[in-house]
Amino acid sequence: MLEIISRIYNVGIYIRLSREDDDKVYESESITNQKSLLLQYVKENNLRVYDIYIDDGYSGTNFDRPAFKRLINDIESKKINMVITKDMSRLGRDYIGTGELVEKYFPSKGVRYIAVTDNIDTFLDNSNNDIAPFKAIMNDMYAKDISKKIKSSLRAKQKEGKFVGGRTPFGYNQDPNDKNHLVIYEEQALVVKRIFDMCLEGLTFFKIAKQLTNEGIKTPAGYYSFEWKSNKTIKYGQWHSKTIRDILTNQMYIGDMVQNRRSKVNYKVKKVIRNNPKDYIIVENTHEPIIDKETFYEAQKKIPKNVGRNEKKENHLLDGLLYCGDCGHRISIQARRKKDNRCYTICNYYRTYIKQKLCTTHSNNYEKLEKVIINSLTNMCLNYINKDKVKNAVLNHLTEDNKINNKKELEMLTNDIKQINDNLDIIYIDKLNKKITEEQFERVKAKLENDLNIKQKRYNELNNDITNTLNEEFKNKMINEYINKFLSMKEPNRELIINLIDKIEIFEDKTINIKVSFNNFS
Repeated sequence: MLEIISRIYNVGIYIRLSREDDDKVYESESITNQKSLLLQYVKENNLRVYDIYIDDGYSGTNFDRPAFKRLINDIESKKINMVITKDMSRLGRDYIGTGELVEKYFPSKGVRYIAVTDNIDTFLDNSNNDIAPFKAIMNDMYAKDISKKIKSSLRAKQKEGKFVGGRTPFGYNQDPNDKNHLVIYEEQALVVKRIFDMCLEGLTFFKIAKQLTNEGIKTPAGYYSFEWKSNKTIKYGQWHSKTIRDILTNQMYIGDMVQNRRSKVNYKVKKVIRNNPKDYIIVENTHEPIIDKETFYEAQKKIPKNVGRNEKKENHLLDGLLYCGDCGHRISIQARRKKDNRCYTICNYYRTYIKQKLCTTHSNNYEKLEKVIINSLTNMCLNYINKDKVKNAVLNHLTEDNKINNKKELEMLTNDIKQINDNLDIIYIDKLNKKITEEQFERVKAKLENDLNIKQKRYNELNNDITNTLNEEFKNKMINEYINKFLSMKEPNRELIINLIDKIEIFEDKTINIKVSFNNFS
């Protein structure tokens, strides 16, 4: 006892408040009240405070807390030899870690530990010290119970279609009036739409990412982070293929709330694991979509054709469409050989397990293969596609496009006409108030009236549905030329090919099976 009284103590006051504690809330647990209680205790016992360590908003289920780490560093540096907390739960709620600290670490470092309201003092021989391990277990059980309740509450909100995530999907923000509802973030949404358009054009994830990076388009992370390691992309960051894939496969963009994709291992371990898709919580039509469902599902069809392609110097028309007819795995197109300046195909399964001989090479001269497939596709189009059906589809498409474009133009014209009339009123009042001269008034009036006549005339044309200046004969001729060009397959581009072909199977005996996508026009 004499040793305790005579020893000089440098006290580290440790205070912790977690979000769980803040939600319950007990007023006595607040940072202010913990600090007041502990400073009063120090004063009453004539102790000297070296520093106060505060972790505000950190769980007690682990010890990865900045102020706590600083406390341990100061113990190691022998700057403090006494730690005081309000109770043991402030030190931690993990009974193994807390027990390790109180029973082993503090004694080995000569540190005296006091939990004021639990009446625990490790340098005194009393019954409260004996039950300290049980208090630690009770604190741990409490943390587990709180974790279950929070998780249950979150699941209930998720099943109601309420957003409960920490970070909103790229393209959305939390509604300022309702944090559980998503609203479109227009600046980001434009990028999302463009990514889907690029995918439908046949670009790979890598190509999309590279183009966005080169154009200086800000990445999703760029909206949350301000420091970049790469000198080249210091302002906006660098897009990656994975980011593009995540955006293209995210069902949230069609207005459905998709949650519970990931979860923590347990309430003590921060590690996050990916859940099985069958465990996702999906509620349809909870927020405004950025991408229409037709576009989204069309992109899902294109994704298998656009992935797995080597991002090489030379891109090929049939990249990502070739499959081995014997083993079912992809067939890739190798780099052009220097000795004969030709490209050849190879079965990926054969290449991976070449020693085991699980498949064969399926080697073909790519240029010849492409010609054979394009010729076959041309014949299939000519033989199986119904021209009249295609023509009707194109006509309907043009009609719908005209309706949409006309509606948008009418809205713009309405706003323009209103603005011109408002301006005419303003200059007339300015003339009456002698803010402008008669000459100025007449000059501006003439210009505004001329603009008004032009826009009014256009408005009347659209409103009377006489915008379609193409007569039926010219329109039919134009569409027939379009269809004939399409059916001839002259100079087909990547977008056309991936829209026509689902996959191409190549067998070892050189047999080719082309699976097409145009059954709806046959």
